[in-house]
Amino acid sequence: MTAQPAPEQPVPVPPQSEPPQSEPSGPGPAGPDDAGRPAGRPDDPLTRERAHLAASREALRAMRADAESLNLADVAANWVNAEALAAGVEARVASLADLAHAPLFFGRLDYLRAPYGDGDGRSDSAPRPGAGPEKAGQAGQTEKGDEGLSFYVGRRHVHDADGDPMVIDWRAPISRPFYRASRNDPQDVALRRRFGYTGGELTAYEDEHLTDAPPASGGEVAPEGPRTSALLQAEIERPRVGPMRDIVATIQPEQDAIVRSGIEGTVCVQGAPGTGKTAVGLHRVAYLLYAHRERLTRTGTLVIGPNDSFLHYIEQVLPALGELAARQTTVEGLVARPDVPVRGTDTAEAACVKGDARMAAVLRRAIRSGVLRAGQLPADEPLMVVRGSRRWRVPVYEIEEMVGELLARDMRYGAAREALPQRIAHAVLVRMERAGEAPDDRVQDAVARSAAVKAMVKKVWPAVDPAKVVLRLLSDAGFLAEHAEGVLTPDEQKQILWAKPARSVKSAKWSAADAVLVDEAADQVQRTHSLGHVVLDEAQDLSAMQYRAVGRRCSTGSATVLGDLAQGTTPWATESWESALFHLGKPDAEVEQLTEGFRVPRDVIAYASRLLPDIAPALTPATSVRESPGDFAVRETAQETLDAAVADACGEALREEGSVGLIAAEHRIPALREALEQAGLSYLAPGEETSQDARLTLVPATLAKGLEYDHVVLDEPAAIVAAEPDERTGLRRLYVALTRAVSGLRVLHAAPLPQALATAPEARTATVG
Repeated sequence: MTAQPAPEQPVPVPPQSEPPQSEPSGPGPAGPDDAGRPAGRPDDPLTRERAHLAASREALRAMRADAESLNLADVAANWVNAEALAAGVEARVASLADLAHAPLFFGRLDYLRAPYGDGDGRSDSAPRPGAGPEKAGQAGQTEKGDEGLSFYVGRRHVHDADGDPMVIDWRAPISRPFYRASRNDPQDVALRRRFGYTGGELTAYEDEHLTDAPPASGGEVAPEGPRTSALLQAEIERPRVGPMRDIVATIQPEQDAIVRSGIEGTVCVQGAPGTGKTAVGLHRVAYLLYAHRERLTRTGTLVIGPNDSFLHYIEQVLPALGELAARQTTVEGLVARPDVPVRGTDTAEAACVKGDARMAAVLRRAIRSGVLRAGQLPADEPLMVVRGSRRWRVPVYEIEEMVGELLARDMRYGAAREALPQRIAHAVLVRMERAGEAPDDRVQDAVARSAAVKAMVKKVWPAVDPAKVVLRLLSDAGFLAEHAEGVLTPDEQKQILWAKPARSVKSAKWSAADAVLVDEAADQVQRTHSLGHVVLDEAQDLSAMQYRAVGRRCSTGSATVLGDLAQGTTPWATESWESALFHLGKPDAEVEQLTEGFRVPRDVIAYASRLLPDIAPALTPATSVRESPGDFAVRETAQETLDAAVADACGEALREEGSVGLIAAEHRIPALREALEQAGLSYLAPGEETSQDARLTLVPATLAKGLEYDHVVLDEPAAIVAAEPDERTGLRRLYVALTRAVSGLRVLHAAPLPQALATAPEARTATVG
């Protein structure tokens, strides 16, 4: 596996076939190329690759211009179709944007044989047979005579004026070996080439020969080389400023297997810090939108994150991959209703009870409590339906039987209420037919809409308002006790009752957990619309009732569930994925584990993993494939100098390249804000986008989940632990904060460290102050 640096003065020429290469020299100053030619000459491979990049960008601009020039004036039959077509063209134009910060292609595959028939029927699956060497070179494939073809792999498909591909979409079947092929399983690939970029310019390439290694003794395939290439390692460790980037150029085989798994099944990913689980979930959405575009365009996709700061951090990933259709929200946004504004908070104990799946049974009882069952209707008040000069009588016992049958069928409340008038009308039609009349469906509908039937349905099966049902449960101790008997204990009932009952839905101080209860009640009344695919990130923090809320949105679709049990920082955090998937309604989902970290340095993940025996003893500790151990230090200081020491550490980190996050307990934020200002260091709040001029973010530990920074300064670990309702939750919060670092971690403390960290022998400990 070898890399070639960039020449200083490349001379672009049309792409052409390359002769077999010898091993190029390793990274270093620009010099002769792999065939002994001076770098920068027209026949230099790097020069040809740059020329192909320029030609591909020109082809993409032509594709965008073609889309913009479409005239739909005489195409649509009506204004509705015209609007739909215009929206489709607008989306197409947006997806064809050439993003300056995103290289158009990042790799090349040289096949041993032309892979015709390996595609998926799309134009970017394979070139059409018969393309000659000159045409193949222009279209993105380098003709190899009788041996095969080469394909450039990139973020999106690009074709020339004749429709031949210049860049193949990374999601196409023909691109799969770029991520999966190895010397043990070359998948018909002779050479895999990776490209390195600096500031948007192609500056290096690296070749990996998969089929030319000599066999080991006994005829076995030679052992695999290093796990990651130099360019791959550099891309993974590259400092980052701004929102999260895609990882399409660095997807690993185990990640790719998850990304390309089928749409029919739900996948749960247990991923340790730095394993790329969030990126895997987002790239899975992009893959499914590519492979099942018509279906998901019709049914919809949704990405659910833990908070708005997280969503802002990841919002550019899918657009960079050409996908603009997926909606993003939080669980709170998912269940939000105009009539239930969240303005209150719960105690941890109350939130745990409200988040328990048993609340679904309590709500079910409460919603159906208004239905009149057998013996509750006066027997001497039958239903009388007038049709013309005739009156038709339906006895009470018969209506009670209908109600009993609907209750036994376990239908949603609203659906059963809509079915009851039709059943009553059918009973009337039976009587009419017995009397010699010949009523049809129109008569049945008319009877069902008659005043007498409507009045009976309103009396027997009254309409319910989900918010009012929950309001009464939380305000009326007697009503709650009646419907929670045998489900919740008396103490649990006391915990969820409002101390001051609200007078109306509008005046109530609803909490986030209350909004989930209203969403559950609403679904029991009327089925929630289901989407085609839902991605749920940081799923370990959800309650059972929140899982049910998400599950309703993909009841007829599939889901990708992402999380880490060790990072569960809510009192109601799930203890197992089996339980979570059961409440989600996907008990048969596959659970995949990612334990190899690509983002967190080796020393940092080893230090944080010392908390695992206390917070998640069943989990396998993560290992880092990073060659760099990371810049790691633990510093003890006096209490009176802690704030200044933290500010100094931030200044040190800012002298390095990349973003810096100062993570601290919530109550420490004001003091640290003042210390940063006194030190003359400007800072951002979570959710504000970093830039080269503003790289420091002051982050409360409660908002750090899912974020990452090149350098992290962690303030007072003991304060982070103490800020949580219990020690295990506090240690989990600390574990999250410790693993936000990509390149370096500085831990500063005045109070004693938690015991698990205090005994870490590898930590380089210093005393300052």
